[in-house]
Amino acid sequence: MRVESAILIALFFSTLRQTTPLLLTALGGMFSERSGVVNIALEGMILFGAAAAAISVERLEAPMLAADPLARSAWIPWVGVLVGMLMGGLVATVYAIAVIRYRAEQIVTGTAINLLAAGAPPVLMQALYNTTTNSKEVENRLINIPIAGESISPLVFLAFLLVPLCWWVMFKTPWGLRLRAVGEQPEAADTMGINVYRMRYTAVILSGLLAGLAGAYLSVGFLNQFVKNMSAGQGFIALAALIFGKWHPLGVLGATLLFGFFRALAIQLQGGEVMPSVVVEAIPYVLTILVLAGFIGRSRPPAAVGKPYEK
Repeated sequence: MRVESAILIALFFSTLRQTTPLLLTALGGMFSERSGVVNIALEGMILFGAAAAAISVERLEAPMLAADPLARSAWIPWVGVLVGMLMGGLVATVYAIAVIRYRAEQIVTGTAINLLAAGAPPVLMQALYNTTTNSKEVENRLINIPIAGESISPLVFLAFLLVPLCWWVMFKTPWGLRLRAVGEQPEAADTMGINVYRMRYTAVILSGLLAGLAGAYLSVGFLNQFVKNMSAGQGFIALAALIFGKWHPLGVLGATLLFGFFRALAIQLQGGEVMPSVVVEAIPYVLTILVLAGFIGRSRPPAAVGKPYEK
């Protein structure tokens, strides 16, 4: 195989890996914002999900490895994935209660959850592992699927399969129609018998489940441990991709692929001497700023997004 072909194949699969957490998080954010709730807390939900997944896998495998250091079990990492999702959903439930029931300011509340997510996992790491930076490495991680000499996590395939499913749910089901109505005209939706609060609770919790899944992918599907601040701003990049993709599943897919490509390209360039490493690492974040500056005024969000509803 020619060197150029090998590099392109590696870049392609790296793009898929880097796109996966962005895509999962952005799809979750799409449901939340389509219902009228801005979910700035996606970054924190990723971190909570990642920590919960890694810790649960480590706790489950510890007694098994103590008896047999070579023991492996395929179901343990999937339990970690489920725990990560549930943790994301739990955090989203707390956020939903604050902003829907008590009509707290959504940006401030989301920022508070993100700050909590930056501080709480290190405290837990200190209590469990006597370090604030990372959890123990897990031996039981998701079994990757070999393709063209590369190994791909099954969660990568799941993320891309969710795109047509989310499109169908959003635009071809009565539930999706009600969700979009709540995000555009909640008062009119209420008069038609739609429970605005229930729809918003469901959408926000769903966004937390998907963000928690993205976190689980990072800690037990991509790496094999939780690392402090391992999301590295991917929740905010996912929000930028959501705006760029105009709150549509197919647009979100294209936007996250673009961001994923630049993240993968930054990783590839770090191995060379094309430009300083600091500049290379900043590429995805510069792109995020450019997208927000160029498209935030052109994209029309759901009319009621960010506006608390009072019956």
